[in-house]
Amino acid sequence: MIYLTSDTHFGHDRQFIWGPRGFKSCKEADETIIKNWNSIVTNDDTVIHAGDFGLGKDIEYIKKVVNRLNGKIILIIGNHDTPAKIKLYQELSKFVEVVWAKQIEYEGRRFYISHYPTMTADLNSNPEHCVFNLFGHTHSKEVFYEGRPYMYNVAVDAHDCKPVSIEQIYNDINNEIKDCLKFLV
Repeated sequence: MIYLTSDTHFGHDRQFIWGPRGFKSCKEADETIIKNWNSIVTNDDTVIHAGDFGLGKDIEYIKKVVNRLNGKIILIIGNHDTPAKIKLYQELSKFVEVVWAKQIEYEGRRFYISHYPTMTADLNSNPEHCVFNLFGHTHSKEVFYEGRPYMYNVAVDAHDCKPVSIEQIYNDINNEIKDCLKFLV
């Protein structure tokens, strides 16, 4: 199975990150995200992480977190993923790819995965032929970016600090498209 997530910010000890997520500390946030991740993801699964995996200068801490996570990780580089962190991720076997963006297909739908929200379609696009953007970065709790059914937020903030399956994303998008098309007719 393929799962997606982003903006885990492991090791980012700033209240403005873990506070709005409902935690009392960075450690509590990290432990919950790790527990949630491992309760869903198996070692046979792939997780596409849309950027900002870990923050802070404690490289050993980031390595420990990585080693505790299930699955193979494809990392989309985010705005906090420094050259030193990118080099670290490329050296760790858990990360099977470290890229600026990625395209995948699922059930006939095409997805462009990036850290930043990226306009890849609009309401006039034929859903059967458009590319859907899966993104993070915003720290919004809203799943759809400004109500756009073609832009889906995969960040932990929008999914109760858990990775979301590509199947769930596919279903959410299909349901949102149906609802939007009702209003355009």
